[in-house]
Amino acid sequence: MPFQPVVRSLLETDLYKFSMWQALLHWHPGANAEYEFKCRNQPAYPLAELKDEIERQLDHLCTMTFREEELEYLRSLRYIKSDFVDFLTVFRFQRKFITVETDGDELLVHARGPQVHVMGFEIFVLYIVNELYFRRFDGEAALAEGRRRLDAKIAALKVFGQQPMQRNPFEFSDFGVRRRYSGAWHDEVVRRLAAEVPEFFKGTSNVYLAMRYKIHPIGTMAHEYMQSFQAFGVRLRDFQKAALEDWVQEFRGDLGTALTDVVGMDAFLRDFDLYFAKLFDGLRHDSGDPVEWGEKAIAHYARLRIDAHTKRLVFSDGLDLDKAIFLYRHFADRIMTGFGIGTWLTNDLGVKPLNIVMKLVRCNGQSVAKLSDSPGKTMSKDETFLAYLRQVFEHPAA
Repeated sequence: MPFQPVVRSLLETDLYKFSMWQALLHWHPGANAEYEFKCRNQPAYPLAELKDEIERQLDHLCTMTFREEELEYLRSLRYIKSDFVDFLTVFRFQRKFITVETDGDELLVHARGPQVHVMGFEIFVLYIVNELYFRRFDGEAALAEGRRRLDAKIAALKVFGQQPMQRNPFEFSDFGVRRRYSGAWHDEVVRRLAAEVPEFFKGTSNVYLAMRYKIHPIGTMAHEYMQSFQAFGVRLRDFQKAALEDWVQEFRGDLGTALTDVVGMDAFLRDFDLYFAKLFDGLRHDSGDPVEWGEKAIAHYARLRIDAHTKRLVFSDGLDLDKAIFLYRHFADRIMTGFGIGTWLTNDLGVKPLNIVMKLVRCNGQSVAKLSDSPGKTMSKDETFLAYLRQVFEHPAA
């Protein structure tokens, strides 16, 4: 078949890639990093079969540059600084920094090099793998089922909208770029949600679609940003505070949602003192029991004598509409809420989605890790470092 590029634009990635990219370029431009691809579930056929196709897609990615209208869009976002956009005008992915190999049926993708040159590969690799994988299934049947399910979701939202709301409104955003079925399907989902349920649908993490459909780009930071500080020369016990402080200095009040589960919620809250709690608008949940997590957050604000109604809890871990509404009903009279919904929106077409990630595993020659609050989400190549991290932050073994 003729070559069909998966990546349409370098803008088509999560907003938090740009925010983290800018912060790391300004504060740690010399960092080197290694990212590693992993599939957490069993695919219908070996991902190793996609190797040659992935290689061609990466070759194409490395020829792409930002278009002038895309750069102007980034300049229009008040938290994106002009020198960072100037950097992007000359930026191009370097093929020498990413390799694709196989080990039996397993697909191995590694990105290694200067962090500001390799960190951007992650989202593109994930949705390249996804789209190539799903091209081998019956596309017409999948899209018909996806549209049927999307119709039902929109109908359910409209029924929900007829019910009494709580003190704070119900709002959700699309967080589904990395594990989507295809770019065309992602377009269709976002376009319909923006047109048919705008009272609930508040934005997308996909910057390209935010620009295209004139909706809000959504996102702040991901685990890789916090993890990088484990290798930036600060005392390990202080890496979270150092990461949050650099973020505050970079964005001066914008993008104020902090990610809490790099070494667990309890360890995060020990570092999230009155200073940070006042400076950040809220917190994002990405692992562990969401109700327990939210109760801990509200109790923490109460101990600090901060009115929880001025803060927001953003939930983003494996959500569907029922889970989001349950959490909304539980919390929305006490604190503002937001919901980032991914795979359930962009890859719910009757074919089992892939559970794939591409995570930071080393920085500046040193192991880094996330100690998730959910079993199976912890990822590190260095068990000794994991044990040390658990000891320092009093995190129980999974």
